Amino acid sequence: MDKHGLEVVAVEEVNETSPAYDKCPWISQGELHELTGAEAGQNGGQYGSDESQEQHANAGPERASWGGKFEFLLTCIGYAVGLGNVWRFPYLCYRNGGGAFLIPYVLMLVFVGLPLFFMELAFGQFASLGPITIWRVNPLLKGLGYAMVLVSWFISLYYNVVISYVLFYLYSSLRSTLPWTTCDNSWNTEHCIGPHTKNETVNVTSLEPASGNASSQGDALLQLSTTVSAVAEKTSTAAEEYYKRYVLEQSETIDDFGMINWKLALCLLFAWAIVGICLLKGVQSLGKVVYFTATFPYLMLTILLIRGLTLEGALTGIEYYLKPDFEKLKEPRVWCDAATQIFYSLSACTGGLIAMSSFNKFSHNCYRDSIIVALLNCATSIYAGFVIFAILGFMAFEKGVSVSEVAKHGPGLAFEVYPEALSQMPVPPLWSVFFFLMMATLGFGSQFSIVECVMSALIDEFRHQMVTKRNIIYFRLCIVAVSFFLGLPMVCNGGIYLLNLIDFSVGGFPLLFIGLMELIAINWIYGFEDFWGDVVMMVGEKPKMYWKVCWVALSPLVISVTILFNIIYYTEPSQSDGVPFPNWALVLGWLIAVFPILVIPVWFLYKYCTEGGWQLLKLRSTPLPSWGPAMATDRTERYNADTPIGGPEPIAIRNATDLLTVLRPDELARLMGSTSTMNTGSSMTLATNMGSTYGSKSSV
Repeated sequence: MDKHGLEVVAVEEVNETSPAYDKCPWISQGELHELTGAEAGQNGGQYGSDESQEQHANAGPERASWGGKFEFLLTCIGYAVGLGNVWRFPYLCYRNGGGAFLIPYVLMLVFVGLPLFFMELAFGQFASLGPITIWRVNPLLKGLGYAMVLVSWFISLYYNVVISYVLFYLYSSLRSTLPWTTCDNSWNTEHCIGPHTKNETVNVTSLEPASGNASSQGDALLQLSTTVSAVAEKTSTAAEEYYKRYVLEQSETIDDFGMINWKLALCLLFAWAIVGICLLKGVQSLGKVVYFTATFPYLMLTILLIRGLTLEGALTGIEYYLKPDFEKLKEPRVWCDAATQIFYSLSACTGGLIAMSSFNKFSHNCYRDSIIVALLNCATSIYAGFVIFAILGFMAFEKGVSVSEVAKHGPGLAFEVYPEALSQMPVPPLWSVFFFLMMATLGFGSQFSIVECVMSALIDEFRHQMVTKRNIIYFRLCIVAVSFFLGLPMVCNGGIYLLNLIDFSVGGFPLLFIGLMELIAINWIYGFEDFWGDVVMMVGEKPKMYWKVCWVALSPLVISVTILFNIIYYTEPSQSDGVPFPNWALVLGWLIAVFPILVIPVWFLYKYCTEGGWQLLKLRSTPLPSWGPAMATDRTERYNADTPIGGPEPIAIRNATDLLTVLRPDELARLMGSTSTMNTGSSMTLATNMGSTYGSKSSV
């Protein structure tokens, strides 16, 4: 009797060479193996009989695994710690109450971020499957896996465009004079001001006579004030003009989309080439690269912090960063920003954590790793804030303005403010190379894992169509090529607006909704007790009330409230300087945000229409026979016991008539090879494989 309560008593198997398969070629090998439980395990491991293992050897290439525990830990660190830790968190902290923002941020980490992080690591490690195929645990929710992969792919498209900016700046830093320090270049305007221009008082004497009853001095001061204000509004820094007018060749609005910026397109091609090369062999090559990409940024951050603290004004900048304003905690937006930043920073709910942990050994201590990575990610965000605001404090001191006047977030901080600040330090090219090399390694560290999530998810889902390792390599290269071409619109003159629109659309609401659905699917539908039993099989960790409260109640509640407040306090994105997006762009943004989410109900409706009604649909809502640990040695009595841990009441299948209670007639006909032979003497091919898979005692 298997996990679904199917008592199996038959003897013949179906495989690609059987007559049944030859007569129904429209059945995919993946569907056949999924239904019969003959799927790949980690390192090619296979549960079931020796014969089924031998058959599986020809079904698809083996699944790789990490070369060591440290590779997985570093990959998770590189995946979670990215560009957002440098340019997003410090500004959010400063804007939302300084040190007071750490209160909602840490609370969201403890009650939402960490529980989700551990849950996804344990989920992927237990089944050794990617974020799509892992929904054998509930086939009706497979759309949730596709939604995760779509979100990851959208993120990878614009994330690599940002990395292309970094590569261009890194290349431009390899010269004695940084190009964004002067105003005598072809791209500069008459309103350009250099990095050493200070905010000084100007005394002007009016030479024009006054008119009316007003004094000459008063009239002159009025005219001067108006003129100076107008000029001040038009001024732009050399770094800002370099970024917008030369690097981006930015148009005025998204309506003026323009042509491809070929220098950025070349950098984008180079960035995707690096991704393709480093992921050519999947985690086997990725595991070696992360030793550099996950550790080097910390070295650079430390060097920049030490240098920054020696500069005038650095402590003033840090004070602005950490000065608490507890009144801000009364604003719902602050708490929403904290929750969204946790999802964004930990890279939860995009499938990447499931994908990375699926390459672990079954007994790996993912419980320990989840705590280490989550806490380190939080600490890195705070640490990076010291680095950023120390330099901003120095920049404000040099310009004679307050820190609030130079603080920006997002790309504006990385490509306008910080380059200008670095240009005022001794030996500017050296510090510029350090900074952009750090940004490049941070970006690639996250991008490698994001793209590997997409690749491994699709490879797992269609492994039986890949046939050979060479085909998998070709498939990986195809994903890289397609992604490069899809990213080209974002390096057009108006591409920065499209990039910001996609970032705004994908980085918030979809992640929250997917996280909520994932918590419900695993802890309510599959069941907390069953899932925790799976966790105990791996790491031996006894259940703690903290995890049950978070997974079952607290985390879903917090996410639901966050979604509600995001809807209530929704503000439309703007292009730049408060200029709103046109209606067509807003519609496009909503389509991008909703598209991954719509996949979930669409898949559910598809299964309802193809499964033939609610009764069979209910059966499909339980784990497939192939659900569970991949290796035979890891499938303990929990997955071999006669008593099922879930699913419907036991159903004895001794002939074709009994089999009709769990399969549609057309499905049964395909598996049996012919509708004319469906009688009590037919060979129970599917049932046999189920029985051998779970160690049931079969008899004729």
